[in-house]
Amino acid sequence: MTGSKYLKFLNPLALFNTKRTRDIFKVNPTITPERQEADTIVANIFDYTATEIHEFTYNAIEPCTRFNNNGHISWINIDGIRKKEVESICTHFGIHYLIIEDILSVGQRPKMDELNPVLYCLMNMLYFNEQTGTVETEQISILLGRDYVISFQEDASRDVFDPIREKLKIAESKLRLSGADYLCYAMIDMIVDNYYLVMDKIGDRIEMLEERIIRSSNKRSLAEINALRKELIVLKRNVSPVRDIVNGFVRTDSDLLDERTRKYFKDIYDHIVQANDLVESHRDMMINLHDLYVSNVNLKLNEVMKVMTIVTCLLAPATVIGGIFGMNFDVIPYAHESNGFYIATSLMILVPIIMVFIFRKRGWF
Repeated sequence: MTGSKYLKFLNPLALFNTKRTRDIFKVNPTITPERQEADTIVANIFDYTATEIHEFTYNAIEPCTRFNNNGHISWINIDGIRKKEVESICTHFGIHYLIIEDILSVGQRPKMDELNPVLYCLMNMLYFNEQTGTVETEQISILLGRDYVISFQEDASRDVFDPIREKLKIAESKLRLSGADYLCYAMIDMIVDNYYLVMDKIGDRIEMLEERIIRSSNKRSLAEINALRKELIVLKRNVSPVRDIVNGFVRTDSDLLDERTRKYFKDIYDHIVQANDLVESHRDMMINLHDLYVSNVNLKLNEVMKVMTIVTCLLAPATVIGGIFGMNFDVIPYAHESNGFYIATSLMILVPIIMVFIFRKRGWF
């Protein structure tokens, strides 16, 4: 690390990472944000029945159109979002323009819409960055149609759907035997399950921070408390709306959702309610950690004040004796005695010693 990198620590405000605050609260729904279009697009397609499955990968949107109403269940996963390609495939599948706007949006609140011929939900996949200690989000749009699911992701390098891909390759598995609605359920369930992994990481950080605060409370501890509280805001903002999304799937009357699959969404609803409770518990823990930090700082201050008070009290007799014998009077008892200095010095030492024994006996220190 170069010397210039240490300069930020000379400013105490740099410990509190105000840029992260701006990133979290920068969303303004009255302003249309500009999305930076992806350099490349990768379309991964799983086209399957109970007995066979075919996997395709394309770097263009046009080949995906042939998987509409082909008699199979199709999962079209598109990594990388560009306006032209999104409008092209959505137009082919008859997707409403309002949904296209939501897919192209940035920083959208998680939501669920029912616009024929699809059920649409927008969520955020969450990841925990171990290096920076921050929660990272990736917006994903999922379209459930008749015998197909289309998903749009921003980042081609990561997602949480690898277990689903592995299960799809197993013949006669539950995913292969069920319809597109069950695939949609599995994707949302996997996203929600990954929330718990992120919250576990946050929980570990909170426990380690608690131990450090108990051992030593300093400005860096306060900065870490502040940083974790910001990440919990990100968690709360992304986890809380998912309850309404899942509840929308449970209550919808759409024929795209089978009654048997609706029961699985009720299971996700239980999970997301528990996740909300866990986020609230973490927030309560952060409030308690802040109170613990303040208590430790006050305790340290009290210890310092106690020591200073004791020292002041022990020096008070010497100050009084020295002041008495230093008064400018002609007649002061023992002032002109040959042993006067030794008597005064002895008193200055003896009285504080007696005071120490009295303080110890009373348990003052």
